[in-house]
Amino acid sequence: VGRPGRVGDRTTGTDNQNDEWGRTTRVHIPDMPQIAAVEPSEVVSGGLREERSMTEATTVSCTFSGTEKTMSFETGRMAGLAGGAVLAQIGRSTVLVTATGAKSPRPGADFFPLTVDIEERMYAAGKIPGSFFRREGRAPESAILTCRLIDRPLRPMFPDGFRNEVHIVGTVVGADMENPHDVLALNGASAALMLSGIPFDGPVGAVRIAWTAAGEWIPHPTYEEGSESAFEMVVAGRLLDDGDVAVMMVEAGGTEATCDVYEAGAPKVDEAVLADGLEFSKQFIREVIELQKELVAAVGAPEIMAYEVTSDYTPEVLAAVEAAGAERIAETQTIADKAERGAAESALKAELLDELLPQFAEVDNADRHIAGAIRAVTKEAVRSRIVTEGVRIDGRGTGDLRPVSSEVAVIPTAHGSGLFQRGETQVLNFTTLGTGRMDQMIDGIDPVDRKRFMHHYNFPPFSTGETGFMRGPKRREIGHGALAERALFPIIPSFEEFPYTLRLVSEVLASNGSSSMGSVCSSSLSMMDAGVPIKAPVAGIAMGLIYKDGEYVTLTDILGAEDAFGDMDFKVAGTAEFVTALQLDTKIDGIPADVLANALNQAKEARLAILGVMAEAIPGPRDDVGENAPKIEAFEIPVEKIGEVIGPKGKMINTIQAETGADI
Repeated sequence: VGRPGRVGDRTTGTDNQNDEWGRTTRVHIPDMPQIAAVEPSEVVSGGLREERSMTEATTVSCTFSGTEKTMSFETGRMAGLAGGAVLAQIGRSTVLVTATGAKSPRPGADFFPLTVDIEERMYAAGKIPGSFFRREGRAPESAILTCRLIDRPLRPMFPDGFRNEVHIVGTVVGADMENPHDVLALNGASAALMLSGIPFDGPVGAVRIAWTAAGEWIPHPTYEEGSESAFEMVVAGRLLDDGDVAVMMVEAGGTEATCDVYEAGAPKVDEAVLADGLEFSKQFIREVIELQKELVAAVGAPEIMAYEVTSDYTPEVLAAVEAAGAERIAETQTIADKAERGAAESALKAELLDELLPQFAEVDNADRHIAGAIRAVTKEAVRSRIVTEGVRIDGRGTGDLRPVSSEVAVIPTAHGSGLFQRGETQVLNFTTLGTGRMDQMIDGIDPVDRKRFMHHYNFPPFSTGETGFMRGPKRREIGHGALAERALFPIIPSFEEFPYTLRLVSEVLASNGSSSMGSVCSSSLSMMDAGVPIKAPVAGIAMGLIYKDGEYVTLTDILGAEDAFGDMDFKVAGTAEFVTALQLDTKIDGIPADVLANALNQAKEARLAILGVMAEAIPGPRDDVGENAPKIEAFEIPVEKIGEVIGPKGKMINTIQAETGADI
């Protein structure tokens, strides 16, 4: 069939081969029949064996209420050696999602080792990669964001103490350039886990909804419908015993058309509209969860793997730590300064280890058990004080905002710069302006192929007082940068209004809670300092929640420790009039509507207060771009003069650019 590496014409049944003198000959290849995989079954009469297919597929599908959108799940035909494999499809967009788990815990792991990878294959959209090697390389930003979108609602659904590695791989094999594949992959991942035998308290369902110019929410919008809407929101949740849907995750933001849609008369997305959207999403989450249950019923529920529960500490160690150090641990959590509190925690931990290690000398890894128990007691102390006394680690009340300061024109050589500080969290942002040719070219499998507004987020180790390696942005940095970018996107002027490419970079200089929302605030300051005519300044705030003994306590402007010990991380960004981005993650079964409404209103109060402080630093965009920024002059050239300006083979225009330094 020809030498390895030779490319022939397979459709005509021929191949090219070169002889020793380099001459090409045409070698005929007989037509190869399709081969069906079969396996023998029982012996039937006459000594013959009945054959059955090894690749029988089971498919379930549903059409979502009030739409013509159909989602389907297929299993049994592909990736048979994976723990669970589902071919998920909506429209013609198709993702093969597999879920595989290790049979034993990862040695020494003190966390659940879940990994999610999304492989965006260019062939899915009928493209060849544009790189030199013509092969997909590292995961693009869109794939990383999809990985995070899948990880966040699924991770809380695994049992406590489960330390086996779990690997979810979503391979995008079909992209119709019409239906997004990220939510499809999330639903497929949940379905694959349901079939895998991995202990998973699912299913989890997800839906994307969009707020249209008509002032209504629509489910599963296409790329075009999403880009024409004012706001898009991805909501994931689980089905409760009473039939209600508990919201597990929300990822939402405005679009380039946001302000145009509002100017056309559409209602603005405020806190009330968001609450309605969350309720609207529940019906479609419920439908996709029922579809997953139908798939499991069709193929049969798998046997759940046996697993060893790994505990961070034994009950005896916990009791000893509580008896020896509960009061001292609670006292350390009254120190407002993060560095001082950390030093006190380290000193107390060393004391407790010295006191308790002899008592548990026969316990394997006793030091790790004691450390785990100390963390558990610390968490309980922080939560109890908030619920019973209404007092937080730094002495604030539940609705209090930390001190806020703003400053612009911090670095003289920058096109624009803004320094924002809230408590101990400090972010310095830079705005850089470039010509239209400096926009980012995107080689991907969705319709977006160019990008003129970019926000990048850097989180160096020194921002938390630690050492570490700096080897490019990690997934967390990419996710936080994208969240801030989404929050700012609706207020960016169009290219016709402001013919520049914009790159914003947020440098986190110190972090103790919600540096991503600090990036939003510093970015607004920086752009106004650079003379970017933004449509309105944007500020952001992070909210938290403590649920204890049936009581919900909402926290404004959470610290890093409150994020770690709390039950919700809820980030809201927006202008004085409308919300531009929202991100919600919960660790509990769901949040009641009234609690969520209270959190949204509490967030708005804080947002308005922050916007007031920002206005004191700079009330609005400067009248013109800075002296260090490139200047753009636009004018029309008569049609009959265009050839003269370009010159033969571009000689004239290249000469002008070389002599003046201008970019034409």
